Amino acid sequence: MDNDFRIDNRLRGFCARGCGRQDKQLNTYDYLADIPGNTEGTDLVEVQFKNTRKGYYHNDNRLPLEKGDMVAVEASPGHDIGVVSLTGQLVPLQMKKANLKAGTEIKRVYRKARPADLEKYEEAKSREQETMIRSRQIAKELELNMKIGDVEYQGDGNKAIFYYIADARVDFRKLIKVLAEAFHVRIEMKQIGARQEAGRIGGIGPCGRELCCASWMKNFNSVSTAAARFQDISPNPQKLAGQCAKLKCCLNYEVDTYVEAFKKLPSREVQLETADNTYYVFKVDILAGTVTYSTDKRMAANLVTIPAARAFEVIRLNKQGEKPLTLNEESNEVPARHIDLVEQEELTRFDKSKRRKSGKRKQTRTDGNRETPARGREPRERQRNNTNRQRGQQNGGKGKEDRPSK
Repeated sequence: MDNDFRIDNRLRGFCARGCGRQDKQLNTYDYLADIPGNTEGTDLVEVQFKNTRKGYYHNDNRLPLEKGDMVAVEASPGHDIGVVSLTGQLVPLQMKKANLKAGTEIKRVYRKARPADLEKYEEAKSREQETMIRSRQIAKELELNMKIGDVEYQGDGNKAIFYYIADARVDFRKLIKVLAEAFHVRIEMKQIGARQEAGRIGGIGPCGRELCCASWMKNFNSVSTAAARFQDISPNPQKLAGQCAKLKCCLNYEVDTYVEAFKKLPSREVQLETADNTYYVFKVDILAGTVTYSTDKRMAANLVTIPAARAFEVIRLNKQGEKPLTLNEESNEVPARHIDLVEQEELTRFDKSKRRKSGKRKQTRTDGNRETPARGREPRERQRNNTNRQRGQQNGGKGKEDRPSK
């Protein structure tokens, strides 16, 4: 094939320019990037900084900005260096999604980052690790019940943001004074939660994949134990808690499906009456749509599993004053047999050959006090005696059998 896949201005259907660099969960796919006049409708741009910090700015100078460009933006004080992550008509929608307060001041983009700006930016970034270690020591000396998780320097190096975690309110006024004297920069303290810290650090979850908070999640919704109860998950704190020591975010992924499926099942408080017994709900398989009933409220007795449709039918008959003979629907239909599409047998098929070999035991015969194999023994003994006899004849006519016993 001579037709190569090339990305050019004539390409349509695949928004190549909308795919920017993937920087954890901050990347936004711009599906309007290849539409003519997309950037002419608004001068707003989205700029991302270290970790999950984003900002929205006016491009007053009408600079030709694209995703991935390093820019110098207005800050207080000085300027900051960031990466353009979104332009065009999607920026106002992202601002609305971010729930920016009315009257929030929107700063502007100064210029594209110059080599001198980038050098100063890299120098400021190289100081972050050392600053974080030293700030933790200072907080420990001041006996503050807090943990400084990360430090972010502004692009011009005049300001530092300290991200900390604390279970209770912390009076860090003295800490700010000590940090300002130690690092000679303007200090800003920002509190984050345990989930935000896990997203910053990253890691591998029990599913074997990268943590959702570190890969694609942007907003953290509250997770309650009700999500585990709806899905019939065992309330084991060790299994339900993630690496942040909070309930796993993935508990919310399928809970809506379980809630909708649960609405199609009869209530747990409804009892079913038959001609000979009264049945109570014992357990429910939500996704399979079946209900297991017991004749005892507190224990498993005479368990009967029926589909939800049959349960609703029995409830309807009970309301009409009728009681069916049995809880199961009387039917002469033979249940359909499960068909294995892969045409595989059970897992123990590998053990059949071994079982057959081990079942065949060799037949033995008793020879004095020893048990010897029944077959193949006599020819070998006869051959050995003939060999010894020949050797004896060569040695003077005395074989092994003719030698006197000592």
